[in-house]
Amino acid sequence: MNQISIKRSFNIRGNLFYYDKPLIMGILNMTPDSFYDGGKFNNLDQALIRIENMIKEGISIIDIGGCSTRPGSDSVSLDEEWNRIKDVLYQCKIKFPNTFISVDTFRSEIAKRSLEEGVHFINDISGGSYDNKMFKIISKYKVPYILMHIKGTPKNMMEKTSYENLIIEILNYFRKKIEILKNYGINDIILDPGFGFAKDFDQNFEILNKLDSFQVFNLPILVGLSRKSFIKKKYGMKNSLKGTIELNKIALKNGAEIIRVHDVKEHVNIIK
Repeated sequence: MNQISIKRSFNIRGNLFYYDKPLIMGILNMTPDSFYDGGKFNNLDQALIRIENMIKEGISIIDIGGCSTRPGSDSVSLDEEWNRIKDVLYQCKIKFPNTFISVDTFRSEIAKRSLEEGVHFINDISGGSYDNKMFKIISKYKVPYILMHIKGTPKNMMEKTSYENLIIEILNYFRKKIEILKNYGINDIILDPGFGFAKDFDQNFEILNKLDSFQVFNLPILVGLSRKSFIKKKYGMKNSLKGTIELNKIALKNGAEIIRVHDVKEHVNIIK
């Protein structure tokens, strides 16, 4: 079993959840255009079956998104994003009350509506940069916040891969954002270095190999490597799952505590 260095806890609305081994976050994209599973689960019945299967396979957290953030993608309207996820959030509360739900959004209004439906985590690719009300909402509802590093937007981020020192710049980004979050009274922060978001092929592997650099903040580290294009480039399209598993093993060895994946069962096996 992969033990982590210390026993951790999340404070979710005043309730403590303890863990001492890595957690698996399963991906549920309620979108027609996500890079891997777009269109597979974008109706309610398909989504609920997917959630039930992930729970049976041993999921820790389910991350639900209604707006694709793949490279080059355009944003959808707030109403469209909400309409894609609202029914599944309501059903999760009824059918899966003991399962932790995260919502992947950069909009404070979507976060607010989701939290009113009982969601436990907010996963924000923008680190609060796209919506200046986000931190206020997180502070009000007292849930863990996933802080990701990005430059630019999904539309233009792959034009922004120039860094003087990649790791130092990400560390400085986290340091500044953590200070702001703590000023809002937000202490349950999860760090995501943002694989594939304003990072080129070599930069993704540099982050992976130096992932333990981010342990300086003594906060949980989440990695989202699953089936991304740089894995397909290295391992080939047919081996994207094998490549994902191999890189997640390295991430766990280098300090990751949460791995965000499409393929749950295969990853449950590597943390046993």
